[in-house]
Amino acid sequence: MTTPEQRAADIARIAALPEALAAAVAGLSDAQLDRPADDDPWTVRQVVHHVADSHMNAFIRMKLMLTEQHPTLKPYDQDAWALLADTRSTPVDATLVLLRGLHARWVTLLESLREEDWGRSAHHPESGTVTIDGMLRTYAQHGKDHVAQIRHIQQRAAGG
Repeated sequence: MTTPEQRAADIARIAALPEALAAAVAGLSDAQLDRPADDDPWTVRQVVHHVADSHMNAFIRMKLMLTEQHPTLKPYDQDAWALLADTRSTPVDATLVLLRGLHARWVTLLESLREEDWGRSAHHPESGTVTIDGMLRTYAQHGKDHVAQIRHIQQRAAGG
């Protein structure tokens, strides 16, 4: 089980993600948002929208875990979602607004949890048993990894 200090640090990472993501895409043109890197299947735009899709799912999954006894979580095909029209063409600013609101609510929820809530669990058909504690660690890292991915795509697309 994670320590309260580690949880606080992970919650802080979730709180900071929308602004870190906004900084990573600040000033990018549509051409830069849509230019793929040779070694990445997604564009920067797709990554930004994926973060929102993934984090919305995680928020809802945590709420299910808090309100139901060991629910079964529904997986989704993130690669198929990345090909949908909204993911391929929506301005990233729309998703940054969404993430700011989502993460504000998510942080409020996470900060309200009692010690016993962190162990609440669910069944994920692909991952087995997951807990809220484990999901916090996963999604705190998930956002950080995708900000790094965006920087990598930009660097590779620019020939660097």
